[in-house]
Amino acid sequence: MSHFKNLGLSESLLEVLDQIGFSTPTPVQEQAIPQLLSNNPTDFIGLAQTGTGKTAAFGLPLLDLIDESQKEIQAIVMAPTRELGQQTGTQLIDFSRNNPEIRVEVVYGGAAISNQIKALKQRPKIVVATPGRLIDLLNRKALNLESVRYVVLDEADEMLNMGFKEDIDTILSHTPEERVTWLFSATMPPEIRKIVSRYMKNPIEVAVNTEEKSNKNISHQYVVTKSSNRLAAVRRFMEIQPEMRGIMFCRTKRETQQIADELSGMGYGVEALHGDLSQGQRDAVMKRFKTRSMQLLIATDVAARGIDVSDLTHVFHHSLPDQLESYTHRSGRTARAGKKGISLVFINPREGRKITELEKKIKVKFEQVMIPSMDELKFSRIHHWANIITSTRVDDHAPNILNQLEGHFDALSKEDILKRLITIQLDHLMDESDELNETAQYKTSGGDRGSSRRGSSDSQNRYFVNIGSIDGMTKADLVHFISDISRIDRNFITEVTMQKNHAYFNVEGGQDKGLGNRFKGIEIDGRSIRVNRDDDDTQPKKSDRKGKNKPKRNREQVSGGRRGRRRR
Repeated sequence: MSHFKNLGLSESLLEVLDQIGFSTPTPVQEQAIPQLLSNNPTDFIGLAQTGTGKTAAFGLPLLDLIDESQKEIQAIVMAPTRELGQQTGTQLIDFSRNNPEIRVEVVYGGAAISNQIKALKQRPKIVVATPGRLIDLLNRKALNLESVRYVVLDEADEMLNMGFKEDIDTILSHTPEERVTWLFSATMPPEIRKIVSRYMKNPIEVAVNTEEKSNKNISHQYVVTKSSNRLAAVRRFMEIQPEMRGIMFCRTKRETQQIADELSGMGYGVEALHGDLSQGQRDAVMKRFKTRSMQLLIATDVAARGIDVSDLTHVFHHSLPDQLESYTHRSGRTARAGKKGISLVFINPREGRKITELEKKIKVKFEQVMIPSMDELKFSRIHHWANIITSTRVDDHAPNILNQLEGHFDALSKEDILKRLITIQLDHLMDESDELNETAQYKTSGGDRGSSRRGSSDSQNRYFVNIGSIDGMTKADLVHFISDISRIDRNFITEVTMQKNHAYFNVEGGQDKGLGNRFKGIEIDGRSIRVNRDDDDTQPKKSDRKGKNKPKRNREQVSGGRRGRRRR
């Protein structure tokens, strides 16, 4: 493979590349740079995937072709998002550090246009811009493109996906007929071909690894589950791998914000990134993400364009993108710089064929994985808790407090105390139940993706109990109470939903025979406890409120925590 010095670049640029550690060109750089320099002027098409070095492929020859003696704008680079525009501008400025005569300005929506107008009066040679802001500046007559010799359309396919076709037409109409157009894209859909035929003349075309769609260091996985279970499933994966750091892609801005709000409200380190945020908010979110102040960034495809964050372990796809090509853009956020990463897709049982199509299109094999079970989650949580204990510095006041507790634990061995502490942790985990139906996962075989068979959730029965949060009960307390009275193992009691004065829960079929009868005669504070199937319309009788000669319990005896729990 050649060195940059063999591509025809100036000594000034070669010196900069040496300073910043660029030694070996990528394939797209190796092919594009000599063509753009030796065939100037020429229209050009560069096809290569995201992350292959396209910015340097057009940026380096562009800097060498700029006429330093000309005072007007000579080149515009259009980018689909402000993040990508900022990234491109930063790299061009870095490349031109040895040539102060070449000024680069970046303009984009969401920032004060007055400041950008002021900057443009300094006569930059190159302007990097998002199409919308470029139109605003043209309408205000703050920008004149009559002297532009080079137009670069970066990530052209994404600009069309975002609806910038008319803006591009308008912008190009303000440039001279003799200007040249360089178009860089990851894909070449029909809409791009229309731009080529309308605005470009005999373009040179370079395509690099267009068939090699996926990084080999990425492990492609999928989970089959109901849409209603996806948020709980994401929580399970975050809990089981606390060192995880990644991005989850969603379809809409509303969905992105809603998921981020829910996870954040549960105490997880997540934030949303989408187009409804102000530029200041977006910059603040990205700063926190880059400084590892959050575990997961929830983003739309558009907002995530141009994000360049290293060391991401995971990419989650809350749903597959409409265009399968976008999957490669998403998954390419992980497994960079030779590291490994995981790209995990959530699909419903009817979307198995999409995984098969994706495998054929990008030539990779997807592995089905299951959502971590509650037992796995318990194991992970307890080990994390144990690590916290062993690494915690003892407070100076702890010995004095321990002396005050003298006698409290005399009857317990060290092992007994640890068992009780572990039980408390497990109760907390149950109390924080994520409402995931443990059996609502779908295991498929190679040829069964389109018609996945359902697990054993069909054999579950839904029950009502006239105990609620007003009784001081938590989900964990209720599960313990139901299990104590019915003698049903807690693992068979799932999907607990607490209301103010009642609750619902599921019991695995075959475990619930005669369940309602086992609660006859049980009272709490004079109120008879009633448990019946949710499809049973039986209503509580008034006489149940003041039963006589029945086993009685008070709230302290059925709820856990500080009040204790009486077991039968």
